[in-house]
Parts: sequence; C-alpha cells; structure tokens
Amino acid sequence: MSTESPDDRLTAFVGALGADPRGLELFRAAVTHGSVLNERAAGPGDEVLPEANERLEFLGDAVLGLVMSQQLYMRLPQKDEGLLSKAKARLVSAEILAGHARTLGLGDLLRLGRGEELSGGRRRDSLLANALEAVIGAWYLSEGLEKVRAFVLKLWEADFKRESASPGEADFKSLLQEGSQKFLQVLPVYAVAGVRGPDHQRVYEITVSLAGQAYGRGTGSSKKEAEQMAAAQALERLRQEHTGK
Repeated sequence: MSTESPDDRLTAFVGALGADPRGLELFRAAVTHGSVLNERAAGPGDEVLPEANERLEFLGDAVLGLVMSQQLYMRLPQKDEGLLSKAKARLVSAEILAGHARTLGLGDLLRLGRGEELSGGRRRDSLLANALEAVIGAWYLSEGLEKVRAFVLKLWEADFKRESASPGEADFKSLLQEGSQKFLQVLPVYAVAGVRGPDHQRVYEITVSLAGQAYGRGTGSSKKEAEQMAAAQALERLRQEHTGK
C-alpha cells in the first residue's frame, strides 16, 4: 500500500507536467472539488483547505479556448468561422477533456467530498474535464501562456491532426445518439417541421426531440444536412445540462 500523501502525488504530477513546483498551491486548488469544502468546515487543528477549482476552471476554459482558436485559425486556413467554431467545440468537449485527464491520471488526484467519492466522481467526465481546465488555469497563473500552450499542443496533437484531415465533418447525429443514451437513456427522434422553396432550392427544417422534449432545430438544403444541424444544437444543449459545458 502506498504511503504517499496527496501532496506527494500532486508534487509528482506537477513535476511530470514540467511545471514549476512553486505553483503547487494553485494546482492543489485545481484538483479540489467544491464538495470537499461543502462537507468540511475548518476547525481548530483541521487541515487548511484551498479554494475549490471553479474559478480556476473558468480561467482555464478561456485560456484553452484561446489556444484552440489560434491553432485552428493557423492550421485550417481555408475554413470559415462556422467550421472553425464546430471544430473548436469538438476539441474542447467534455469527452475529449475527460479523455486527456484520464491519460494524465488526474482522477487519482482529485480531492472530493464523501458523497462525490461514493458516487464515482473520479470517473465522471464532467469532473475530470473541469479539473483539467482548472489545471490549465493554475499553470497559466503560475507560469504564463507559453508553457500552457506547449502543453496543450502536445496533449491535443492527435486531435488537431484529426481535425486537419476532415474538418467540419463530425457526425453530430452519432454524437447526439451516444450522448442521449448516456445521459437520458433514450434515442433522438427527428421530425420534418417544414419544407420551403422551389424544387431546385428546397430548404428543409428538422427538429430533434429527446424524451419527448424538443432539443434542437436545424435547416439545410437536404434532410441530412438539416438533421446534422439540429443534432449539433441538441448536443450543445445536452452537454450544457449534464456537464456544464
């Protein structure tokens, strides 16, 4: 059985990242979930707890967004704002962030309240994604943008290559089906809300519902295109409701 303390493991993690250990206090806050503070009121002789990671997550989200936006602008020069926005949304999705957090072993470092611990918080995509953003925020505060940029580019390199190979071609219908089964245990239902325009310039309007509730609406020159747009809108709402993203 390991005798390492949480701070020992965190120090090793920070060192493995290549970050300055003098920023340890910020990284400690980055792995501290609000449930710890909610369940523990500091008293005489108790451990002094850092702040929870929500504020660092907010900052890290902005830093990550800047790095992603710059890279996509440089790597996909022929793509318009709409496709760049879709690519960015995929790259910073909770699923991608959580996957990278698992690669780094971040789940083992999380400081959780008893309730979150018992409910499997260390494995939950939303908590892992938030913690990784908080780590990025902590690193930015302690050492600035360039160290963080290098870290992000290395960690996301395969994702960038995938976007460069087929940018804008994400199958939002498949992603929505996966998400709706995961969070709601239902399948999406698509319906034609309207068709307008002459035969050679048809515009289709499609709605998509989850568990009987409208989640997205899209338009396109084909049913397939309109369904993809509706699915993208529904997926964004679903993720916001269940992961905070």
